[in-house]
Amino acid sequence: MEPATLTDDALIAYLKAHEQKELLRFVTVGSVDDGKSTLIGRLLHDTRGVYDDQLASVRKASARRNLAARAEGAEVDPFEDIDFSLFTDGLQAEREQGITIDVAYRYFATARRKFILADTPGHVQYTRNMATGASTADVAIILVDARLGVLAQTRRHAYITGLLGISELVVAINKMDLVDFEESIFHRLVADCRAVIDGRGFRNVTFIPVSARRGDNVARRSPKMPWYEGPTVLSFLEEVPLDARLAGAPLRFPVQYVIRPDLHYRGYAGTLAVGTLRPGDPVLVLPSGRRSTVEAIDLYHTERASVSAPESVTLRLADEVDVARGDMIVSPEAPPRVRDRLRATLVWMHDRPSDPHRRYLVKHTTRTVPAQIEAVLGRVDLDKLDTAPAEALALNDIGPVVLRLERPLFVDPYAALRATGALIVIDALTNDTVAAGMIDAAEAPPPTGEAARYESPLAAGATKTPKPLGRLVWIRLAPERDRAEAYALTAALETALDARGERVVVTETEASLVNWTTRLAVEAGATVLALVRQAAPDHLAETRSTLGHGQVIVAAVPDAPEGRDAAVAAVLAALAARRDAQA
Repeated sequence: MEPATLTDDALIAYLKAHEQKELLRFVTVGSVDDGKSTLIGRLLHDTRGVYDDQLASVRKASARRNLAARAEGAEVDPFEDIDFSLFTDGLQAEREQGITIDVAYRYFATARRKFILADTPGHVQYTRNMATGASTADVAIILVDARLGVLAQTRRHAYITGLLGISELVVAINKMDLVDFEESIFHRLVADCRAVIDGRGFRNVTFIPVSARRGDNVARRSPKMPWYEGPTVLSFLEEVPLDARLAGAPLRFPVQYVIRPDLHYRGYAGTLAVGTLRPGDPVLVLPSGRRSTVEAIDLYHTERASVSAPESVTLRLADEVDVARGDMIVSPEAPPRVRDRLRATLVWMHDRPSDPHRRYLVKHTTRTVPAQIEAVLGRVDLDKLDTAPAEALALNDIGPVVLRLERPLFVDPYAALRATGALIVIDALTNDTVAAGMIDAAEAPPPTGEAARYESPLAAGATKTPKPLGRLVWIRLAPERDRAEAYALTAALETALDARGERVVVTETEASLVNWTTRLAVEAGATVLALVRQAAPDHLAETRSTLGHGQVIVAAVPDAPEGRDAAVAAVLAALAARRDAQA
């Protein structure tokens, strides 16, 4: 008998129904060997979330492991014909050592919802991996070994989970089969866990006794624990209400790309981070402060009547407004805070400790700005769960800091809006991501001069008469035309600026590197003539976002030598106007 096949209409209906299911992201955390990977593997297996070839591969790997154990005289549990942890521990080192090292993401669905799950490592040295996996989750599942109870890592992970703003928490008391499914042990561990969890900001905490290896209370209710009347892990995940904090949240639309295919179309593409938007809605553009209204919302060559977070769309505004990558379109009634100094809690993720004298970049939504760590306000002692004095943050440390930004960001407290309250810190020299941060609701403290340090008399004089920023003149080297006129225009500009006694730097570089190769010279007050190769519209927008809109002037390269003098005069006039505006 041939298997039944879906008709085209039935398949389309099925795909539509699947598309409209709610999406829930959840993460499993806990100490080493608490059974996180086994729980996830059992959940995938029991919901038919693994393919036949994956199942066959795991059966073979489990059989080889059991055969080796028997050869060494070890006793093999009859339930170990499938090692469920292997469904998520995909790295060879993970399988060899029987531990989780990196975050493993898996996807599955039931009739009620779609799920993205993250299995995170439990070792102390992989705390940064755990924080990364939990940063996007709606629900966290903390596992506790019924034999061992609450451990140091349990306290750490509970603290970090609460810090990351996850409001729904499941505490799975695992390995109940190894304590004979004893009710008294479960209730004792619940009391111990509450002492650690209470006060961490969770909206709801649910305790479930499970045996991940045997499947008790994972996807089906266990007959061996009739005293437990709560949900199974799967039923909880299917029924837990999704976070409703974003339903009435104010608009936040970070601009990622400016689409300008011709003179008749200007669209601003990005992902709607927070809120709902419709044509005709009033909006405010930051940092310019210009107001406009939404003319249209475009998606896949069609216009949408409305859009809600987190959809990716292109907006068209009713007015001609200067908008570039890194700008943010927001609600005029409830705009974000505009800050060039921030108080944030950082999770340090790099071997090199934080350094107040080192240059960093802070990436927030689509905006990246140079920054320095002005002060480390402390380090969280994850054993005592209090903040101790510290001068720097080392690998896996967590602590509040003050960030000083060279250009302002448009931020919200992380506790209110995760999308605009989160940031990452990047080493400006190596381009390594060194920390993830959550912006605090509290204002950054005023600068203090308590720490004794050397102050140069020249630096003090410079403070009284601040050095003006330089300018970057963008001269495009177009591939479709002769570059000789661009070089001639550059030479004429260099000669004219030098005659005026200005410091001039000339560079020829790729468009993607302009903002990094010229930033220091511009900050030092020089006028940089940048001959730019392979330029796209977003490269110019990104450079303006990095250096500042007022610091970049675009030179029009003439088609013939007759227009060179006029082009030089236009650039010199623009430079003078910007200089007067700064003064």
